[in-house]
Amino acid sequence: MSEGVVLEGRALVKRFGPATALAGVGLRVQRGESVAIMGPSGSGKSTLLHCLAGIMKPDEGEVTLLGQRVDTMRERERSALRRTKFGFLFQFGQLLPELPAVENVALPLMLGGVPRGVAVNQAMAWFGPLGLAGMESRRPGELSGGQAQRVAIARALVTGPAVVFADEPTGALDQATGQATMDLLVEATRGNGASLVLVTHDREVARWCDGLVEVRDGLVVSGTATAGVPR
Repeated sequence: MSEGVVLEGRALVKRFGPATALAGVGLRVQRGESVAIMGPSGSGKSTLLHCLAGIMKPDEGEVTLLGQRVDTMRERERSALRRTKFGFLFQFGQLLPELPAVENVALPLMLGGVPRGVAVNQAMAWFGPLGLAGMESRRPGELSGGQAQRVAIARALVTGPAVVFADEPTGALDQATGQATMDLLVEATRGNGASLVLVTHDREVARWCDGLVEVRDGLVVSGTATAGVPR
């Protein structure tokens, strides 16, 4: 692994029956770097994110996090990795509607064994910096779309992950709210020393990131900035 590389996928292949979703894709992400993965529907971009995040195993190739193989781990080990080293942000936030915002943020800590009181106190510390002061007790249904995504950003970062994975994080937001969310997401991940891997179909969203990788028919067809594509 090159110095400064946090996450790397090499020659990743993933098949679903006769269809090949990834046909030998490589991607390298540096510490603190934000990389957007773009491509049309069915290009393989979401499959690439899922393989890099340990959600699914590639059929061929390697995924490493800080030099440690992810693709050879057992499911229990990958699940623990996702709880501790990775953060996740989705298009619709996927907050639990029955929990107040602060407990939604604290949930990854509690799932990792942190006592509830300690986890809630750690979660509370995120609300002021993310412009959510006073909203700790609100349930997701009482938040605007932008506020809910900020709660989801806090949840993604509360464990101190090495990498945050974001799948169309602005897809359910209007343009202005989406831009504000991207500004906050990029700055918050960078400020906390995390890397960001983001899947989007929107080139305006991708421009917020340091690097851009375009995927088509399961292959990387272009890459810009510092986003490395290993051979």
